[in-house]
This record gives sequence, structure tokens and C-alpha cells, in this order.
Amino acid sequence: MSRQLKLGAFLMATGHHVAAWRHPQVPANAGLDFAHYKRLAQIAEAAKFDALFVADSVAAPTQTIASRMARSDHFEPLTLLSALSAVTEHIGLIATATTSYNEPYHVARKFASLDHLSGGRAGWNLVTSDNAAEALNFGREEHIAHAERYSRAREFHQVVTGLWDSWEDDAFVRDKASGAYYDPAKLHVLDHVGEHFRVKGPLNVARSPQGQPVIVQAGSSETGRELAAQTAEVVFTAQTSLAGAQAFYADLKGRLTKYGRSADSLKIMPGVFVVVGQTEAEAQEKCETFQQLVEPEVGVALLGRMLGNFDLSKYPLDGPLPELPLTDSGQQSRQKLLTDLAGRENLTLAELGRRIAGGRGHYSLVGTPAQIADRLQAWFEQGAADGFNVLVPHLPGGLEDFTHGVVPELQRRGLFRTEYEGRTLRENLGLARPQNRFV
Repeated sequence: MSRQLKLGAFLMATGHHVAAWRHPQVPANAGLDFAHYKRLAQIAEAAKFDALFVADSVAAPTQTIASRMARSDHFEPLTLLSALSAVTEHIGLIATATTSYNEPYHVARKFASLDHLSGGRAGWNLVTSDNAAEALNFGREEHIAHAERYSRAREFHQVVTGLWDSWEDDAFVRDKASGAYYDPAKLHVLDHVGEHFRVKGPLNVARSPQGQPVIVQAGSSETGRELAAQTAEVVFTAQTSLAGAQAFYADLKGRLTKYGRSADSLKIMPGVFVVVGQTEAEAQEKCETFQQLVEPEVGVALLGRMLGNFDLSKYPLDGPLPELPLTDSGQQSRQKLLTDLAGRENLTLAELGRRIAGGRGHYSLVGTPAQIADRLQAWFEQGAADGFNVLVPHLPGGLEDFTHGVVPELQRRGLFRTEYEGRTLRENLGLARPQNRFV
């Protein structure tokens, strides 16, 4: 079979556009409506998507402008995906869990459990928190600095993956006749002592169907790229141009050899914000409908958060993006991307906020299924992507537009599957099942 691209469905309750909740076709209470998520999961699975992806934050926005945004109430991702595992059969289930405000044992146990519940479909999006408000919920007055966050994340990954190898695949014999529940020789105690963590182990969950859940990351800074090259199996990234995506792809794949890894062991999936119409004019009209719902102050508040937790409310809306120091609490790669965009296109603060209201700095496509498939094919075939994490403006309508229009066009071109290759997320992504490190 020729190489085919991978697709993830990035589910953000009402949709990815910051004003989606105001659209008449969107259930405003979607964040806490399980029937809504069940429908989304089954739409994506029917279209043969590789995975669902649910992001997370462990803080609710409380500034005045937050009352105009639908980001304050939503399910905890692992709880949601555990429920969705019971109403799906093939699609992968990827959840975000931060290394900044969790403990490795908790994360290892929960994702191993999800992998068992789903029959081998779990993925962990390993992130370092960039939301300053989260610190205040965990006994800290300020956010963990960038360098320390990544040092902690690297060790956190070591502990979690070590705990996932606590038991060999056939350790639990459960032999009623002999009375042996497990083979002691196939139990391995981690006994980790490091700079940030002391974890004895073993994990009280058997080795999971995939051996280990799939490791996903989204960091694009220098530190983030190095961590991804060392540890990640899927990378989500924000890129705005083919050339930029090609450079990122080549750089990250080029780092793998130093860790003894092959290029195929890491799938790079840029985010793509997609608005689909039967004609280009219809697609543009759909997009503009959402843009008209964006209050300027809401767009600027979103911008400030994404730039690194800056309060931009004191700056004039019709003025330029002010010079800001390099964020130490936020995503440095996203800060650079948005700052470059503002300078390149000479955008005012309000224009930049409105520009990112849908795609949030991701590559954006507005057009017909054929036009969108053309661009996805170009990135896939020209060394910029192994697949895409799909963002749609509103849910469920935007996902239905993509699955009914773009997916069949990709399938017609032989670029995307018509049936799942296997039952596990690893099998469908083309990733090897990891060996137990103790064997």
C-alpha cells in the first residue's frame, strides 16, 4: 500500500472558532453534553479518522472578558474519553495531561486504564502548562519557568513509561488450579530517584494492549523539538506556510537519528483550520459568518493568552501589536509565529485577534473539498506533514462538512484509508509496539 496520510479530529466543545458558541447551529452547552461528544466521535469514526484529540487546562478563565467566551466549563478529558471508549470501536483517544501539575504515577495509571478500557486506543498528549492561572490552583504564586518545565517533563516521561513496563505482557497467569495469580519473575520495580521525582513502583495496572499508550507532543520551541525527538511518537504543530512546515518537518525528523530512531517512528501532524463549502464563495460566506460574531475585545484577549499570558486590554485596538518580552510562562514558538504574522501583514491588534479567532495561528483553508484536498496533498507529498490535526469552526456542522466533502476526495485520490488497518491506535498510525525495557 502506498503511503497514506493520518487524520486527527481536534474536538473543542462548540468548535475551534472563539465565537462558535454564538452560532445558531451550535449547542451552547456542548462542553458538558455527553450526547454531543458521542455524536462527534461516531462521525469521526465513520469517516475513519485515526484519533480524537481533546486538549485541557486545569484553570478556568476568570477575567471580565472571559464571560464572553465559551471556555469556562468542559469535561476532564480522560473521564470523557473513557466514556467515549464504550461507544466507539476503532478510533484513537488522545487526551492532554500536563506534566507541570500532575504526578507521574497518576498519569501512568489513568492512561494505562484507558488503553485497557478502549482495547488499545489511548494516546497521551504530553504538555508543559503554559497557562499562568493554573499555578494558583496548585499552591504556586507563579508559573514554572520554561527551562524547568521541560526538565521536569523529560523526567516525568521517563517515570511514566518506566511504570508502564512494570509488568511483562504475560505476567498475569491467573491460574486457578495452581493458585498463581502472576509470575513474580515478570514483575519489575522501577525504583526511580531523580531531580524532580522519587517513584518506587510498580504500577497497579497490567501492561496495556499497546504495550504503552501513544506519546503525543505539541512543543515547537528548540527545547520542545528536542524533547519530541527523544520521546514523542506523534507531534502536533502550528505552521502557517508550506515552507515553514517543510523546515520544521526536516528539522524534527533530522534529530531522530541521535536517539537511534527511524523517520517513521514519529508522525508529524500540523493543525489545519478548515471551512468547507460546495463553492469557494459559500465557504468564504461561512467563514465570514463566524468572523462577524467576534467581538474585538474577545479576539484580543485570546491573542494575549496565546502570546504568553499578556494583558493587551490597555493597548489601542487600532494600534500595532506592542513589543513584548519573550514569554517564560507560555508557548515561545506560538509567540514567535503570531508576532511574525503581525509584522509580515502589518496587522492592527484587533485585526490580529480577529485573524486567529478560528485557527489560532494554525494553517487555515477556506474552500471547496477539492481545493482543500489539493493543499493537504501538497503538504503531505512535499515533505511538510505525515497527516493533519483537523480543526473546524463549529461542531458538529464543521466536522460533518469535512467528513462528507474532504474525506471522500482524499479517499478518491488514494491518500486516505477506506477501512481501518487494525484495532489499536498504533496499528492505524503505523507505529511499532514498544518492547518492555526490562526484557
